[in-house]
Amino acid sequence: MFDATLAGPAELADADDVALVATITGWARLEAAAAAHRLAAIGELVARRTSGDGFDRSRWACDNWDGAASEVAAAEHISHGMASAQMYLASALRDRIPRVAALFLSGRISARLASAIAWHTTLITEPGVLMLVDADLADLATSLGPLSAAKAAAAIDALIERHDPAAVRRTRDRARGRELIVDTNQTEGGTTAVWGRLFAVDAAALDQRLMHLAHSVCDDDPRTLAQRRADALGALAAGAESLACACGSSDCPAIGASDARGAGVVVYVVAEPATLDAAPDPHMSGETTGAPKPAATRPGPPRPAPSGRIIGGGTVPPGLLAELIAGGATVKSLSQAADLSAEPGYRPSAALAAFIRARDMTCRFPGCDRPATVCDIDHAVPFPWGPTHPSNLRCLCRKHHLLKTFWTGRGGWSDRQHPNGAIDWTAPTRHSYTTQPGSLLLFPGLCLPTTGPPGTAPAPPADRGREVMMPTRRRTRSQDRLRCIEAERADNLAQRDRPPP
Repeated sequence: MFDATLAGPAELADADDVALVATITGWARLEAAAAAHRLAAIGELVARRTSGDGFDRSRWACDNWDGAASEVAAAEHISHGMASAQMYLASALRDRIPRVAALFLSGRISARLASAIAWHTTLITEPGVLMLVDADLADLATSLGPLSAAKAAAAIDALIERHDPAAVRRTRDRARGRELIVDTNQTEGGTTAVWGRLFAVDAAALDQRLMHLAHSVCDDDPRTLAQRRADALGALAAGAESLACACGSSDCPAIGASDARGAGVVVYVVAEPATLDAAPDPHMSGETTGAPKPAATRPGPPRPAPSGRIIGGGTVPPGLLAELIAGGATVKSLSQAADLSAEPGYRPSAALAAFIRARDMTCRFPGCDRPATVCDIDHAVPFPWGPTHPSNLRCLCRKHHLLKTFWTGRGGWSDRQHPNGAIDWTAPTRHSYTTQPGSLLLFPGLCLPTTGPPGTAPAPPADRGREVMMPTRRRTRSQDRLRCIEAERADNLAQRDRPPP
């Protein structure tokens, strides 16, 4: 669907400024149209998977929506949650605001604006009102593009309020939007970004507590105030009442405080043996002082020890890991693949479970990044037909464990695990995806082939009656969504009718 009239990378050097800007505009429109076509395909898949298929799974804990989300997530190599969010947007464009969707398909509005319109119209429940709003927004949408996100949202809300005042999302009510984000997917140099929105009183209490802990160390602590505040938040998360001083002096007045991160909270980190012998890095804290020496006069640094890896999270530099070990962190040796044999029971031993979690790092379903520490350990070939052995065990989050167990057959997912831990997944559409253990590039020694003993017998065919064992919902997903919409509409009306203070 590429436009042959738009300049490609090889032609940009010879293009004038006018042509460059026109090229940017043209590719932006094609990018929007491509996103719209992808969402249109997702919307059609959702409609097929969630409509009547002869077997009602709407009250299953892992329902038809989850089944469709697993296919979208695998196809796009994204998480289950991201796939579900795209499905809601795709369904809204397909079924609720088709005229806005048509503009999106032509590339005349951006994905950002289409998403904003879909979200702001969520609370409209009357089909007639929704049709009028869709038509008016389609007329207005092309003029909203240059506006900022806040201005576009205000314009959309103003139009919706003329048709259905109860459907205006009260984005000014920030209390509903409070959350705290720990962005483990964006970890760099052993640090992770944290941001969020709290009640003002909670934010003030947190600020005062962090400042109190930051000033509880002695004057010889090498860290800046900002670094001590950041470390204090980690100490609070570990349940500490004080911040350990980093001066290293034996007569420090704060010597009684220990680093709670070493013992208060369990964080699983996988590291090479050489990393455990590293020394704490004295340059991770304090101000940067003095001009760096010229490269020619600096001695060549020794080869650094490899970083550790938080299971399901980011990296831990060897210097920080050494500091945590010095502060009391427990070090346990991980069994090697060659030392692990098949076990007689269904539940793996602590040593075998630790190896599987360290090898896999995350859930092994395509696109899923749930940490292995919160996943179930699943038998690829069900026990007792398949052994309790590394070649037949893998980590699956509860959602994908249910999907694998109860959606086998009836056009569901199937899989085959290899001796090195790789898994070939086959979707209901017969598309194939292969997932590798998360440690393959980080700790390849954990992914050596570990062929176990053969199964005692072929696995039994899927039990047509086993669906009675699936955990169920009190209400279907659609019922829950409708209840949320009705509650928000009622609250909006109450706020609108409330007299001013």
